Amino acid sequence: MPEVLSRHRPLALLAITIVAQVLLLAFQIKRNSNVRLIRYWAAAIVTPGEKGASWGFSGMGHLWDSYIALHHTYADNQQLKQQIGQLQLRNQELENAALEEHRLTALLDFREAHREAPMIAAQVIGGSADPSSHILYINRGERDGIRRNQAVITPNGIVGKIAEVSSGAAQVLLIDDRDSGVGALFADTRTQGIIKGTGDPQPIMAYVVNDEKVHPGEVILTSGEDRIFPKGLLIGTVASSKPGYPFQTIQVQTAARLDRLEDVMVLLSEQPLNPTAKDASSQVVVGLPPEPATTAPETKTTAAASSAPTQTAHPAAAAANKSAPPSAKRP
Repeated sequence: MPEVLSRHRPLALLAITIVAQVLLLAFQIKRNSNVRLIRYWAAAIVTPGEKGASWGFSGMGHLWDSYIALHHTYADNQQLKQQIGQLQLRNQELENAALEEHRLTALLDFREAHREAPMIAAQVIGGSADPSSHILYINRGERDGIRRNQAVITPNGIVGKIAEVSSGAAQVLLIDDRDSGVGALFADTRTQGIIKGTGDPQPIMAYVVNDEKVHPGEVILTSGEDRIFPKGLLIGTVASSKPGYPFQTIQVQTAARLDRLEDVMVLLSEQPLNPTAKDASSQVVVGLPPEPATTAPETKTTAAASSAPTQTAHPAAAAANKSAPPSAKRP
């Protein structure tokens, strides 16, 4: 080994001398921005190592932050999702409670506004599975004073009549059912007809002659001649009309939403509702627009006329009475 070193000593000294000279020159030579060449060389030698070390430490930090340090994140995420589901369910329950309170408040206000007419609130508990039959079931029956052919209404308008009664429930035949018939009249012209169900969401008003001018939006009220609904209750408005043979075809948009009923009122008698009473939901009594101030004398005359015996029956009333069940007809 010493022999090898002694043999190559001149070459080693030459290489050391050359390297020293190059370093001295690099130390003396300056490049742009007055930076010595030796600094460029040092930066070029050190930079790859620094980049590798930085990449390694960065990868280890990412691994720590993404996996090791988040060991319990999945469990926390599942817990948060469960809490969000519970809060959403609670929020839905509060919204439903608010809507129910609004409906019950409207029914209570309507009942307080018409204390002159005996009525009872009922809740819809079911419907018919037959799509062609428009029937509902309510949670009131014979023990609550419910009888056949009593009127069922809401603060917005009429709904139907009691068709069948059991001890604790009753069946309601809606006004858009094919077997339904309601005596009706136009609020403006007082022309009478019959509201008949067709099985569709919109019933029709029958027995109106073609010469009668009917315009969309015209208010339709009960006439009272079917001996089920008191006179003056709101049925709906005219949706469309067209000439037919021998009578017009008049589509009716019902005031009550028959497809989303939850709470109703059952009239226990044919006692007319006070037309001057105000209702919280519609601002007027169900079925009558605000009366002019000059109607007071006419009320007295109407009362006298209603107490007098009827000489002739209107054809519309006869048709409504004919469409009703035998128990609904009166001598």
